[in-house]
Amino acid sequence: MAGGVTPVRRALISVYDKKGLADLARGLVQAGALLVSTGSTAAVIRDAGPEVTEVSEVTGFPEMMEGRVKTLHPAIHAGILADRGKDTHLAALVEHGIGPIDLVVVNLYPFRETVTPHPDGSVAGPAEAVEMIDIGGPTMVRAAAKNHANVAVLVDPGDYAPLLEEVRTHHGVTAATRERLAARAFAHTAAYDADIAAWFSRGEPFPERFGPVHRKALDLRYGENPHQAAAWYAERGQSWGLGSARQHQGKPLSYNNLLDADAAWGMVSDLDEPCVAIVKHSNPAGMAVAATLAEAYSPALAGDPVSAFGGIVAVNRPLDAATARQIIEVFTEVVVAPGFEAEALEVLGAKANLRVLEIARPRPPLRPRTLRSVSGGLLVADADTAPEAPDEWTVPTAAKPDESTLAELRFAWIVAKHVKSNAIVLTRDRAAVGVGAGQMSRVDSVRLAVSKSGGRCRRAVLASDAFFPFRDGPDIALEAGVAAIIQPGGSVRDAEVVAACDERGVPMVFTGRRHFRH
Repeated sequence: MAGGVTPVRRALISVYDKKGLADLARGLVQAGALLVSTGSTAAVIRDAGPEVTEVSEVTGFPEMMEGRVKTLHPAIHAGILADRGKDTHLAALVEHGIGPIDLVVVNLYPFRETVTPHPDGSVAGPAEAVEMIDIGGPTMVRAAAKNHANVAVLVDPGDYAPLLEEVRTHHGVTAATRERLAARAFAHTAAYDADIAAWFSRGEPFPERFGPVHRKALDLRYGENPHQAAAWYAERGQSWGLGSARQHQGKPLSYNNLLDADAAWGMVSDLDEPCVAIVKHSNPAGMAVAATLAEAYSPALAGDPVSAFGGIVAVNRPLDAATARQIIEVFTEVVVAPGFEAEALEVLGAKANLRVLEIARPRPPLRPRTLRSVSGGLLVADADTAPEAPDEWTVPTAAKPDESTLAELRFAWIVAKHVKSNAIVLTRDRAAVGVGAGQMSRVDSVRLAVSKSGGRCRRAVLASDAFFPFRDGPDIALEAGVAAIIQPGGSVRDAEVVAACDERGVPMVFTGRRHFRH
C-alpha cells in the first residue's frame, strides 16, 4: 500500500470549520467508509444523514474538561500510527481491539483569527487566546502525516472534493496524493505553532527565534528577470497592504508589478491629503498632493513624464472617473487605489491589459517589520513607519522658514523617505520636480535632481534622506535657486553646511531622523 492506493475504510473526522463537512461525510460513506467523529462534528454529520461513531465509544472515555481531552488516547493514535507493513503493529491492533484509521480529517481552532486585533482595536484576552490553542488536533494531524505511507490527512476544506474524486476514481488515495497531503499537513501545523509562539513572544521586540508565516497567494510568471522563478506569498490573516489586494482587471501581476505597487502604496499612504504617486523601479517618478486627485495627477506626471511611461500609479482616495481619464492617456502598468468609483472602472476598462488593484486602507500590524534575505539568513528591522515629529525639528540657520515653506518642506521630506538612497528630492507647489535616487555619492544625487528638474528647482525646496557630509551638495542646489533645505543633520561638518545656507539667506531644517532606503 505504501507505494500504491490506500482504500478508505475508516475515517476520523474532527473539525472546527464545518464548511464542506456534510458533503465530505456523505461522499465517504458512499465510498464505503465508516466514520468516527467528535462531539459537534459528529452532530453535523449525523444531521446530514450518514451514520457516525462517537470517539468516546471508541476510547471508552467521555470527552472531558470542556473538550480539552477527546482524542488523546491509544485507541485513536494506534489506529492512525500503525504501520500496515509490520506484522507486529497489526498484531498489536488485534490484541487491543483497535481498528486502523485510513483517513484523518482535522482543521484546528482559529488561534490566529482569535488573537488578531478587531477593527475597533480590541483584542482577545490571554484566557480566550489560550483556549484556542489546539492540542488534540495537531497531534492527530502530525500522526497521520508521519504515517502517510498508510494514512491520508486533510487539513483544508478545499481538498475535500479532490480527495473524494480520487477515492471514486481509484477506490482509494494514491501514494503521491498522500505524500502531498502530508506536506500540507506539516506546513499547517508548523504555521499554527509559529502563530502561537509569536503571540507568546509579543512583548519581545526581537525574539530568540523568528518565524514569519506566509501562504502562497500567486504563482508568478517569473521573478525580477525572466530566468528567475518566483511566487508571491501573502502573510496569513492580514487584511492590510498587498495582503488585502483585489485585482479588478488586467494581465496577471508580475514580481516587479508587486514590488512597485507596494512602494507606490506606501508613498500615498503616508499623506492625508489627496495624493498621486507615479512609480518606476520603486522610486517616485512623480508625486503630488492637491485638493483633488484629478488636480494632483497632472503635476505628478509633470515631475518626470518620460520616466512615468510604463509606471505604476497609486492614489490614496477612491479613484474617480476624471482622474482615470488622465491616467489612461499615458501607458501605465498598474493602478492602485483604496477603491474605485463605478465610472472610473468603466474608463479604465478601455485598457484591457491595465492591472487595476484595490487595496484596503492600511492598518499596520502592531509591530511592523521589514524582512530582507541575505546569504545564510534574514535581516529583521522595525519598518520606517514611525510618525514624523515636526515639533522636534530645529532650524540652525539665521533664516527661518515661514509656514508655507515649512509645509513644502514637510511634503518634500515625506517624498525623500520613499526614494532609494542616496536620496535628494526637489519639490515645488507640493509636487516633486526633481528626484536624485540611488547614487553612491550624495553630491551626485543633488546634481541628478537639479538636472531632472529642468530649471524648476528655482524657488523649490530640497530634502535629503541623510546628512550632507560636505557643503558641496548644498552649494550646487543653492546656486540652482533652491529656497529651503530639510535634512537630518548630524554631520561633523554641519557648521559648513549651515554657513552655505546663511551666505544665501536660505533656511534649513534639521529633523534629527535619517531615512536611508536600500
